[in-house]
Amino acid sequence: MTPSPASPASPAPAPAAAPALPVQPPQGCPFDPPAEFARLRTEAPLSKISLPDGTEAWLATRYADIRAILGDTRFSSDTTRPGYPLSGMTGGATTEHRGFIRMDPPEHTRLRRMVTREFMVKRVEAMRPEIQRLTDELCDAMEQRAGQDVDLVEALALPVPSLVISLLLGVPYDDHEVFQRLTGTLLSRTVSHEERESARTELRSYLHQLVSAKEAAPGDDILGRLITEQQVPGEITHDDVVAFAALLLIAGHETTANMIGLSALTLMRDREAADRLRAEPNLIRGAVEELLRFHSIIRNGPRRAATEDIEIGGQFIRAGEGVVVAVPSANRDPEVFADPDALDVCRPNAQHHVAFGYGIHQCLGQALARVELQVVIGTLLRRFPEMRPAVPVDEIPYRSDMAIYGCHSLPVTW
Repeated sequence: MTPSPASPASPAPAPAAAPALPVQPPQGCPFDPPAEFARLRTEAPLSKISLPDGTEAWLATRYADIRAILGDTRFSSDTTRPGYPLSGMTGGATTEHRGFIRMDPPEHTRLRRMVTREFMVKRVEAMRPEIQRLTDELCDAMEQRAGQDVDLVEALALPVPSLVISLLLGVPYDDHEVFQRLTGTLLSRTVSHEERESARTELRSYLHQLVSAKEAAPGDDILGRLITEQQVPGEITHDDVVAFAALLLIAGHETTANMIGLSALTLMRDREAADRLRAEPNLIRGAVEELLRFHSIIRNGPRRAATEDIEIGGQFIRAGEGVVVAVPSANRDPEVFADPDALDVCRPNAQHHVAFGYGIHQCLGQALARVELQVVIGTLLRRFPEMRPAVPVDEIPYRSDMAIYGCHSLPVTW
């Protein structure tokens, strides 16, 4: 009897694609990070995710692993490195027009040192009276509109850091609508690649003209000093100054503005915490650290590429593999912060958050952001004790469509 031919083997099923990076807060909990982070911290603190370009990277969700990655220079910030997990906001794998945050030592160290002194604590603290004056003027204007609904983002949260960074850089504040519009496009997760590149080109053109004007007549500001102290001696080029301007302008207003809005909304909803801060204003500094931990508005990074084989938390990461660091997950890690999903303005270790990153790339402007938050939040609590949202909290337009989380607008009344 002739045996029947064997049936051909069925092809092996294709491996399931890794999930995308979680970014959406839980339904009805706009202040919380994606719920998936809590499960991953316990079950798979280093797990694979898929990126928009079809590649994969590791996602780190545990505080200890995240500090280890950010503190290890074998994880590169250079977007041109093989395996770097690109996003639309990075501008692609090109060496053109990169700010120093997209570089590694020694070039990162050399360029960062040129502006470090501008943001040192002592220098920033000297600006506190001016920041208070600007805040008081904006609050005066708000008081004249008592009884009306006011958009706190438009009236206060965005103008304060925009005015301050414009003053520091020597950027005309009259141009703030231009750079805020372009920044919004660059940080959007929903615009097309063409729209983002168009905004990047327009912003670069604006800053090119600004720097050219300052080269002809340098002022007593950060860009003026970069030109006279670094560009003229040949340490950096015109394009380097433009890259400095782009980085500092975007980072200097967008992040703090959104933290102000979220912090104000949080304290309007938590009357007990707000009342305590009004009664004990010396607690404001610690409360700001807790608000930074609680909100962690950077929900799409930081990102790194391994330059050699490295073991982190028992997981082997190979050279050329990318890593995305979930800062909001680290700041809600119960191994570090007791009852992490609760806001505690007296939390004893809130300052251990990684909202400003960690390691050599830790946020250059963190001292300035802290002073702005302390001044604005303290002033709001003192001058508007009855302020409350003018619409239901679930009707506030949150920035789930942006790389930096916050509120697009925040209608309030008092």
